[in-house]
Amino acid sequence: MPIPETEIMVVAPTPTPFTDAGNVDLDAMARNVERWLRSPLSGFVLGTANGEENALSDDEKIAIVRTVSDARNGERMVIAGVDSASSAEVNSLSEQYSAAGADLIRVRIPRGLTPDEVRVFYAEVTSGSPLPVIVIHQTFGTGPGAPPEVIGEVCGLDNVFGYITDHDIRFEGWVRAAVSPERNFWICNGGLLAYGALMGANGACMWLGNLAPVLCTDIMAAGHAGDFAQARRLQSTASMLDRRIGEFGLRGVKAALSLLGYEMTGPRTPAASATPEEAEQVAAALRDAGLIE
Repeated sequence: MPIPETEIMVVAPTPTPFTDAGNVDLDAMARNVERWLRSPLSGFVLGTANGEENALSDDEKIAIVRTVSDARNGERMVIAGVDSASSAEVNSLSEQYSAAGADLIRVRIPRGLTPDEVRVFYAEVTSGSPLPVIVIHQTFGTGPGAPPEVIGEVCGLDNVFGYITDHDIRFEGWVRAAVSPERNFWICNGGLLAYGALMGANGACMWLGNLAPVLCTDIMAAGHAGDFAQARRLQSTASMLDRRIGEFGLRGVKAALSLLGYEMTGPRTPAASATPEEAEQVAAALRDAGLIE
């Protein structure tokens, strides 16, 4: 399993390119991965909100995992994402993703379950998955998926590789105290990298990693080393990009990747692509960050 031995891991939720006919463009995906292999990214997260998980079939997601697993040439991690409140479905998909070449499975805390139900869910998932599990607390504004102590408990189960935060730094500070230091603890957003490092995060998973993997890795490394003056300086650029590109959502991220030379289309129809005016604002942010001329 090509899981890096480095202390700092930065992964990114990989956006999905489509053909003119609206099909997943697996060839473009493979070429994009080959380019990302020349960056410091530790791995690829597939089947995510930024990968348009809700616009993809399970067969398409499995094909994407297989394509990226082949294209990475034995390098970097491949992490398959699942969002389901059914532990049986999660374990079934884990089997299929494992066969397609994934190294880890990232499983969201289901929304709407009681703390005891969350405990049962992860006990069944971690014992039934052939892949190590990353727990992600991504609630999409619905409130905490579980109390910090419960998150700490599930992250302590056997076969858990680590944890990815949500955006509420105050809450995640409580979670950090509950999660064993033996588990990886990754911050979830490019606007929060330095703050995550300050609370003890040793990695990150965020869309900005696709656009600026060197910047994101440098922030986490500086914070991990205790050089917070450097981390703050770099964070100002990451926060600028997070605001000025992130305000357009996925269409902004995909427009930025196109401007950076990746083979990328707009979101899958019927979702809209960036307008020319939005694309120019994205380009201006990339220029201000020194990512394009």
